[in-house]
Amino acid sequence: MSGCAFIEHSRSTLNFRSLECRILCVDTGPSPSISITTNMQFVGKLSAADLNYERKGTRSKTYWRAIKPAAILKLVFRFWAVLMALASIAAISLVGALSFGCYGAAVLFGRIRPLRDGYQFLSRAYDRFLDRLGQEVLRDSRDTPALRLMVSLSLTAVPIFVIQLVLGKPRLLLAIAFYLSLCGLKFQRSVRMFSAKHMEAHRPRGYFSEKYDRVFGRYVEFFLGYLYGDLPELGRTVHVRLHHKENGGSDDYASTSGYDRTNPVHFLWYLSDNIWTTLGLAPYAYFKARGDEKNRNRVFWGITRYFVYFGAVFIYDWRIGIAFVLVPLLCMNFIMAITSWVQHAFCDPERPEDYFACTVTIFDEVNFMNEGYHLCHHHRSALHWTEMPAHLERIRDKMKESGSLIFRDLDFMELFVELTLLRRMDVLAEKLVPWEPMSHEQRLALLANRTKPARAVSA
Repeated sequence: MSGCAFIEHSRSTLNFRSLECRILCVDTGPSPSISITTNMQFVGKLSAADLNYERKGTRSKTYWRAIKPAAILKLVFRFWAVLMALASIAAISLVGALSFGCYGAAVLFGRIRPLRDGYQFLSRAYDRFLDRLGQEVLRDSRDTPALRLMVSLSLTAVPIFVIQLVLGKPRLLLAIAFYLSLCGLKFQRSVRMFSAKHMEAHRPRGYFSEKYDRVFGRYVEFFLGYLYGDLPELGRTVHVRLHHKENGGSDDYASTSGYDRTNPVHFLWYLSDNIWTTLGLAPYAYFKARGDEKNRNRVFWGITRYFVYFGAVFIYDWRIGIAFVLVPLLCMNFIMAITSWVQHAFCDPERPEDYFACTVTIFDEVNFMNEGYHLCHHHRSALHWTEMPAHLERIRDKMKESGSLIFRDLDFMELFVELTLLRRMDVLAEKLVPWEPMSHEQRLALLANRTKPARAVSA
């Protein structure tokens, strides 16, 4: 990707995600909004004819009076966003070290047969209990894996957080227990939480049956999500009404087609832009620009509710606020960014708007709630996750025609590591499942073509 093209893309992305949020997206009614874009357009219209009768040097002074506030504010927004990106990397690294470290310890303890047998016995008994509970409380008992996650978090992360608030002074052991309960070993619980919230967002009435819906409602997104730093309405409204409408295209806040997906620096840029989505500001601006009042108001109240919670905890104790609220928010920014980065990483540069081409499918042994069948989900988002494998067979011919990419023995985290951090295209070429026989060199050429920045797409 040329330097100029990348700068132009970054400039347009920043305008959309930060400056076009109308300075923190505060809506004051019909009064005119303050927009940096307006100032820039004014500067662009100045000409020598406009200044014919001014003294020498007046053009320079007028220009700088117009451009300087815009340039400074733009620089401040970009600098702050990059700081948030670096802070997100630091936060996820600390939590990741804890999660993977405990996973290593669990592997060692798993070699002790009495401990392993005891865990498996309790796990099976727990599953049988949840199966019976799911028949009673869920609209669809096939969603019992999501129920298990909700119950587990309600019995671990929620009471740990409450105990910490009661005790006041931050406790290191409570913080460790809190993040283990949120993320699990090897980040597996974070992955499950992401998938459970994702599937819940596509259910018009949530997971719970009518009898329990009034109490629990959208329990994952509107309650447990606070602990993960996930704003209300980022799922039900933003993901469903924005991302699935745009399907990763040029107007999608999650679009990666303008970046080199094998370049870590480009990912850092993308991560810094993603903070405006994590905070709800970019989606708010999207809905406002299109006159979608219903969804704009939903996002506004989601932002408001979360930051009331955020501010209340910080006022109570800023140390608890940092350890139990800010760090999860930064981790969520990173998780959202890498998920969007890889799920639509392999765009066809000649057809960047074709979601069949740019949406990846992965087959992995974990694949919780069939999250890896991402193209099937985009094609029929209302389809139950258990029906995705059969749906893939129905659209197989269309996938082949569009050049959809499928990988085996990978999850999305591993795909990100191999694609962007390690840039081991040989590994990805081996794990690629082609539609027809291809040599290793042909696979490498295909991956190189599908990960380079796409051409500019007209609005």
